[in-house]
Amino acid sequence: MNVPDRIVTLFDVDNTLLDNDALHDDLSAHLQREFGAASRDRYWTMFEALRSELGYADYLGTLQRYRHEAPNDPRLLLISGFLMDYPFASRVYHGALQAIARLRELGPTVILSDGDVVFQPRKIQRSGLWEAVDGRVLIYVHKEQMLETVAQLFPARHYLMVDDKLRILSAVKRHWGDAVTSIFPRQGHYALDPAALGSFPPADLTIESIGELAGLDLDIPRRARG
Repeated sequence: MNVPDRIVTLFDVDNTLLDNDALHDDLSAHLQREFGAASRDRYWTMFEALRSELGYADYLGTLQRYRHEAPNDPRLLLISGFLMDYPFASRVYHGALQAIARLRELGPTVILSDGDVVFQPRKIQRSGLWEAVDGRVLIYVHKEQMLETVAQLFPARHYLMVDDKLRILSAVKRHWGDAVTSIFPRQGHYALDPAALGSFPPADLTIESIGELAGLDLDIPRRARG
């Protein structure tokens, strides 16, 4: 049986450690250059429909569906290369790696992400984040529904959960209660959405950027530190 670590930090990826909004904008510009504005908009319409269906963002799955509408256009085949070879390391937020290193002083750091089994791991590997957490990477369809499994894999006296979505932080807080400190970096469009901000209680700690964690003296419960 795994012996509980005192503190385990769980990091989300998209718009928490890595600027996924910038990836979105770059892909959107690429689609417009290659196919025009109408086709770009069609891709994003299909993207949102598939996200509603699956529960996570699936860039390659959307591309597969898009292919049915343009089966004979060879340019479409090159978009997967744009995504898979994207320079993800350039989109890691300033201070993110330092934040991981700082919290690693308290205990294991783990990436806990939603996503598919091809593109999301690729993103985490090529960005350098996989190596930064020593390969402790968990990717699920709905990570907030997998917290018992997370606790079995990485038992802890206390968890730190860092995520740009208050919806996720609220679900984790309901599940673990005082055994988790929720940390909300206000980065990306979800974190700045007034509707989302008004729909869930505030996190235990709100920061303006992930890099702030590198220099913060976190108020960890005494029972976890002892």
